[in-house]
Amino acid sequence: MKATLLLLAGWGVLAALAGGAASSRAMVETRAVDAWQPIAAEVGASEVITWSAYLPFVARTTDECQPIPGEEYGTLDVTGPPTDRPAEQHADLNLALRGYEVTDAELGLVDIGGGSDPNAPQLRGLFTDHRTPTFTTVYKVYDWNWGCNCRGPLLTQYEVTLAGMGVAPGETIHVPSSGYEIGGGYEVLVLYATEERITLKYTPNDNVVYGYTLHVEHVCVEPSLLALYQEWNALGRGHLPALEAGQAFGRARGGEIGVAIRDVGTFMDPRSQKDWWQGR
Repeated sequence: MKATLLLLAGWGVLAALAGGAASSRAMVETRAVDAWQPIAAEVGASEVITWSAYLPFVARTTDECQPIPGEEYGTLDVTGPPTDRPAEQHADLNLALRGYEVTDAELGLVDIGGGSDPNAPQLRGLFTDHRTPTFTTVYKVYDWNWGCNCRGPLLTQYEVTLAGMGVAPGETIHVPSSGYEIGGGYEVLVLYATEERITLKYTPNDNVVYGYTLHVEHVCVEPSLLALYQEWNALGRGHLPALEAGQAFGRARGGEIGVAIRDVGTFMDPRSQKDWWQGR
């Protein structure tokens, strides 16, 4: 004889494991086979006996992802047409589509030949103390094949195209200042945001074709900023959130954030002293 049990796990045990408040119900099911005797005369051997019980699903928000007190976010009209596909499916906006691999290169600032822009974004502005961070890991980003809309080989123009920078978990991460602004006193437009990454653009355009673009990985995007992005993204992207220079947009998820910077679409080396760390 077979029976199906739906067992209730205690509130206290689940809450202890998950560390948060109940938000919905869930079932736990276990099956016992050939182990039951009939419990009443009216129950036949071929019947399935079912007990139903519900328990809370418990969610938690880590300390690293708490809102940032005092921050408020506005929006700005986007110049030109919106992106030609959903942002989450666009490999110029969503860096997760491309991905990246660890590489072996200098964990520090490097000298790269050529000219520089005195108005380029200065990455020390990511941090409240404007420090030159410890470079913890370096990576190469994958290219994108627009013909097949699929990942290509690793980019090779520069030795490094994404840098891991040491941070304290929960540390606020800010908009690096540049010599440009995009209107209304704003420094950047938010082209893409999720709970763990953000893409910022130093022009009011919904693309990476002109100007500088900054990708930041492993960051808890501030919840109200993320909600604002999701709202305007769903409304067709005629407006998008805009941030001022130095404004906090999230918190570090762990001990490293990943930073990639682009100029007219090209992934540059974020360790370049003459470009992104001038005077260091």
